[in-house]
Amino acid sequence: MRRVPSRHRNAPVVRERDRGALKRFSLPLLAGMVLAGGFLYAGRQHFAALRLGYETEKLRKALTDAKDEQRRLSVQKEMAASPARLEQAARMLGMQPMQAAQLDPLRRPVEPRAPKPIPEKKAVPKPPLINQTQQLRSSR
Repeated sequence: MRRVPSRHRNAPVVRERDRGALKRFSLPLLAGMVLAGGFLYAGRQHFAALRLGYETEKLRKALTDAKDEQRRLSVQKEMAASPARLEQAARMLGMQPMQAAQLDPLRRPVEPRAPKPIPEKKAVPKPPLINQTQQLRSSR
């Protein structure tokens, strides 16, 4: 079947407005906008979660590095405080081991004393008041 075009190309031009078109298209438009907003919100949440995951991983690595550094420094401190190392450092300063003649067998080592507890102040009773006449009698 062959169609024959009309003589005028755009002959049936509609001049009146369709009042129901706005109602028909507003609901899908609103639903599309809500759906697009939901996708944008979900995307923002997703990328925020990724960013926080990367930051958490970076902080976890920094914590591990700090713990390793702390262990290394504590081992280094223990090595520096070892008796053999201290003796070697003392010899380099010119110190010598204690001789038996330097020990006094009668002298006991001084132990640190514990501080004495501070006594609580007790209320001192005041002497009773004496009349002036009693004072004059006692002074005679």
